[in-house]
Amino acid sequence: QVHVVESGGGLVQEGGSLRLTCVASGRSIGHMAWYRQVPGRQRELVAAITSGGNTDYSDFGQGRFTISRDNAKNTAYLQMNNLKPEDTAVYYCAASLRRFPSARLDSRMYDYWGQGTQVTVSS
Repeated sequence: QVHVVESGGGLVQEGGSLRLTCVASGRSIGHMAWYRQVPGRQRELVAAITSGGNTDYSDFGQGRFTISRDNAKNTAYLQMNNLKPEDTAVYYCAASLRRFPSARLDSRMYDYWGQGTQVTVSS
C-alpha cells in the first residue's frame, strides 16, 4: 500500500511563490505528477516527471512552475512562481508504481492520489 501526502499549500498574493511537496511512502515510486482542480471543472495536469527526471508541463505552467523529485525520498516538489489568481485550486499529487519513458501520461495510469492541498492566490 502506498500513502501519498501533499503539503505546502496556502494563501499567497498575486506574483508570489509557493513550493508544494508530495511524499509517497510504502513502495518505490516510478512516475509522479501534479494535477489541480477547481470546483465544477475537470482535474487538469500541471506537471509530470519520470523516475529518470524527464518533465512535462501544461501550457499555463511553462516558465512559472518547476517540478522536481528526490527518488531516494520518494518525494516530488512543485515550485510555483509568479502565481496568478487563476492558479487558485486544489493541487493533487499522483504517483505510479510503473516507469514510463514519456513524462505525460493519461491520469488513469496513476495508481495513487493524495488528498490535495489548497492553493489560493489573491489579487
